[in-house]
Amino acid sequence: MTLDALLDVVAAGCLVAGALLSLAAGVALVRFPDLLSRLHAAAKPQVLGLLLVLLGCALRLRTGVDITTLVLVGAFQLATAPVAAHMVGRAAYPHDEIRRDLLLTDELAAHLDDVRARRADAAEEPDPAARPV
Repeated sequence: MTLDALLDVVAAGCLVAGALLSLAAGVALVRFPDLLSRLHAAAKPQVLGLLLVLLGCALRLRTGVDITTLVLVGAFQLATAPVAAHMVGRAAYPHDEIRRDLLLTDELAAHLDDVRARRADAAEEPDPAARPV
């Protein structure tokens, strides 16, 4: 077996494994019960699946320009997916979009009362445009 054939077999394995991980992430988005579980499914296995697909493509293409592009795609995915998931989770926390009975540690619970109090104060304030002059 030549080196090219071996690299093609490894590339095919990476492509299949990455596709299966991405499929599992997609199924988990539909099946998981709450927002935080779905965010975990969207961030962890999907990113690993994409990285495996990119590795498979890099092993198959084997040119400098293609590998550089694939490395940049992987780096941007690693930099943006966890941050986006974190920000969506933080934004959804005060809106009761998560199941608190599934949380092991709830570090934001102390701040939740402050957020709700500020929202209640903002809702009670009259609209400045509606005031008579």
